[in-house]
Amino acid sequence: MSQLAFFSADTDDPSIADVAGLLAGTGQAVPMAGGTRVSVVVDAQWRALALLEELASIGLDVEVVHSEEGSPVVRTEPTPLLDELRERWSSGAVKAVPAGWTPTARALRQWAIASGRRDGDKYLLGLDPHAPDTHPALATSLMRVGVAPILVGARGGVPELRIAGKRRVTRFVEMVGAPPEVPGAAQNWPIL
Repeated sequence: MSQLAFFSADTDDPSIADVAGLLAGTGQAVPMAGGTRVSVVVDAQWRALALLEELASIGLDVEVVHSEEGSPVVRTEPTPLLDELRERWSSGAVKAVPAGWTPTARALRQWAIASGRRDGDKYLLGLDPHAPDTHPALATSLMRVGVAPILVGARGGVPELRIAGKRRVTRFVEMVGAPPEVPGAAQNWPIL
């Protein structure tokens, strides 16, 4: 019998702090006139639709556009509501994980939607290849919530955090909740 998860994306109320899940992956926060814009390039339309829903549930104005290469880009409208998040996740002009950051269940969910994928009985969370200094801190942040990942692909590959083992994957699934209700999500969602 598994332990009941008291904090999961299915039960937590959405908040601005959850957007940190996008920054944990390949998302970017940029200051603009009117506030901060958070954007993330994703590899599939289902990811864009699911993130659109997640961000709208927080109360953010969000749109999906396409990069020059044709990839979906999910981006918020500039807002001062995201200024503090951008400041916490920046060290000068470089992305940095805030000291002691512990992801919310919904932040983990957004991270999984943006860049997570199944690998057999394991689960992989994408990391920002342009911010390698964040990788160890992000691994530590997952340990704080009971999921001890392994950093893979750091040398020449695509950097990811691998969650392996029944107990760790189960804990992760309990936190991120059910797959988004958009076509394509279930095939990329962690399973028990």
